Amino acid sequence: MKANVQWSISDRNLDTAQANSQRHLAISVQAIPSGERAPLNLCLILDQSGSMGGPPIKTVRTAAQKIVHSLSPQDRISIISFDHEARVVVPNQLATDPATINQAIEGIRAGGGTSIDAGLKLGIEEVAKGKTGTISQIFLLTDGENEHGSNERCLKLAQLAVSYSFTVSTLGFGNHWNQDVLEQLADAGNGSLAYIQNPDNAIQEFSRLFSRVQSVSLTNAYLILTLEPQARLAELKPIAQVLPETIELDVRREGEKAIIRLGDLMTDTPRIILTNLYVSQLLEGTHTIAHVEVQYDDPALGSSLSTDKVLIDVIAQNAYQANPDPQVQQYILALAKYRQTQIAETKLQEGDRTGAITMLQSATQTAIQMGDQNAATVLQENITQLQTGQDLSEQAKKKTRIASKTILQ
Repeated sequence: MKANVQWSISDRNLDTAQANSQRHLAISVQAIPSGERAPLNLCLILDQSGSMGGPPIKTVRTAAQKIVHSLSPQDRISIISFDHEARVVVPNQLATDPATINQAIEGIRAGGGTSIDAGLKLGIEEVAKGKTGTISQIFLLTDGENEHGSNERCLKLAQLAVSYSFTVSTLGFGNHWNQDVLEQLADAGNGSLAYIQNPDNAIQEFSRLFSRVQSVSLTNAYLILTLEPQARLAELKPIAQVLPETIELDVRREGEKAIIRLGDLMTDTPRIILTNLYVSQLLEGTHTIAHVEVQYDDPALGSSLSTDKVLIDVIAQNAYQANPDPQVQQYILALAKYRQTQIAETKLQEGDRTGAITMLQSATQTAIQMGDQNAATVLQENITQLQTGQDLSEQAKKKTRIASKTILQ
């Protein structure tokens, strides 16, 4: 397997009369299908606290069993359940006996409190047993607050998982989980955040995440952006991912290099990284302002590889003619929708209802402009509730968080 890097820029043309020109650079990174994919090493960490009793725990068992039946005999599976403590339901093993594995899943029963970090710690230990030559993924499902655990410890565990090249995706079940915590875990773990609004959605969301990890071919990918002297990154939040979901990315600086961890690379969905940069005044002509490469691991080969360096250039014109890229504009809108919604949430937490409404209105218009009508509907419903003096329900807050990060289907 190899990685493919492509780029586009908000406007490739620059005005030679401008002292500085702001541009948004979109970098697309994707795995190219070729040869055999490494086996999957999947760990399911399932909340079995008392609040999961009844239909929730039944549908989660069914969703987990469906995934087990979808695994190939070369794939590996481990299953952890947790309440106020964690236990191994299925130790890490090849998925050669799905009937026995599913019988073990059937034994999961609801009861007790919630300690997410206990489940995550035990899950990391199990998935580590099968990490060699595999694509290691963790699905963490919970329906509640981490009442018997530490959210700070959870975040450190997600970061530890990433250091082992494991990916952590989170699923919030019902309306009483902490969206801040699960989003932070998914973002830190280079994974995805899912919202299971009611038991009937459990199989659909598990299947969606499972389909996503099945397309993962390359792991532990890093984007290395090297800027020429005439280009510089914006000071505040210069780099974010906008696809498959919006995430603010940490940037490590090494001289003129900006290094960003991407995590997994998929064959069916690119990771789109949006960079906000400034280009200083240039003489007329074509100029290289940066080059980009991606380093990654191919678990099937057991090797670390790198793409060729891709040059990024602009055209400085004495008679400037704007040449905007419409796709990059869509990426800019996706990031704006996310940030506007985040500001609205912060203002609401601070008691600034009017400010929250204003920012939600901006986010709604942004969603409409980018054609994300479903997100616009969710955001407008929030505006209506706030304008009529109501508080946002937990369901509304969670739907809003998902709408801010993705294009709703």
